Amino acid sequence: MTEAPARAILRVVLIIVGVVIVLYLLYLLRKPIGWVCIAVFLAVALSPPVNRLNQHMRRGFAIAIVYLALLAIPLMLSALIVPPFVREANNAADDAPKYARDVTDYVEKNKTLRKLNEDYDITSKLQKEAGKLPSKLGGAAKTLRDVGVGIVNSIFALVTILILTAFLLGSGRQWVNRALALQPPERRERIRRALDHMARAVGGYVAGVLLQATIAGVLTYVVLTILGVPFRAPLAVVVFLFDLIPLVGATIAAVLVGIVTVFNDFPTVTIIWTVWSIVYQQVENSVIQPQIQRRTLQVHPFVVMVSVLFGATLLGVIGALVAIPAAASIQIALREWWEYRADLERPDEGGPPPAEPGPAGAPA
Repeated sequence: MTEAPARAILRVVLIIVGVVIVLYLLYLLRKPIGWVCIAVFLAVALSPPVNRLNQHMRRGFAIAIVYLALLAIPLMLSALIVPPFVREANNAADDAPKYARDVTDYVEKNKTLRKLNEDYDITSKLQKEAGKLPSKLGGAAKTLRDVGVGIVNSIFALVTILILTAFLLGSGRQWVNRALALQPPERRERIRRALDHMARAVGGYVAGVLLQATIAGVLTYVVLTILGVPFRAPLAVVVFLFDLIPLVGATIAAVLVGIVTVFNDFPTVTIIWTVWSIVYQQVENSVIQPQIQRRTLQVHPFVVMVSVLFGATLLGVIGALVAIPAAASIQIALREWWEYRADLERPDEGGPPPAEPGPAGAPA
């Protein structure tokens, strides 16, 4: 009588120890697990163009072409964005002493400001710091160089993710088919259908988000051209990139562009840009985004908000980007599982139909 409880206690202890060990291993492997999740997302997102090119060439060549296009996009965007801002930063640093002299002349012409300047010697300190600004730009360059070293150190993660994605694009479908072959026929078809729905949802979401960001970038370029704002092409690219981030990306981009308009023609251009960005975000949130989610994901807005918060907390910006299609995939999996359980609990209706009663007095 005492042996059975002892075995039950030992089994519970072993289960708890095993769960703790598994959780600890997951904690230690959280970074490569995140890389694998990102690679799976990229593989699913890149499957449509790879499959189209695979109809005309070998799959390896198709993957290589898609990879070259994927790597060329950030290089072109960097070449478009970085040089104008670096050039204007250098010009602002060189012109800082001139701005300081202008401030000094203005202060000398104003009686109140002149009195404050005589008491606290503000303008001389301002000119002194402005004269140091061009030399401090070298220190800023050193800081940027240190940041570049950190970026170079993270290239290993990027290369690893791209290699994992290439493996999944090349052989992922075969691995899935082999895993499905181990399942019973009825379960195999259900799982295959769920996976196909997930792939279509992720692919449709990525295409829709890219279309939405492209519309935002093109309209931003047109509006900034009409308003005569400089750097309209780099700013349009910034809007495109930030619009890829769910919920808050468009607002952050609008604020950044608004700061640029302050230095261009304040307050007229700033007010026009603010009004336009508010109106466009309302249209985007009420028309464009719902159409994308209705056609591809069909996820409740509350689930979208929670998934983005969780994804951003776990993986930062990347997590926020993949959170919504991940939530859609989980929703599809839960729906298929629920239908599977309902089919198991449904009574068998495949038996022979009941016999109709014969005429009175006929033998049964």
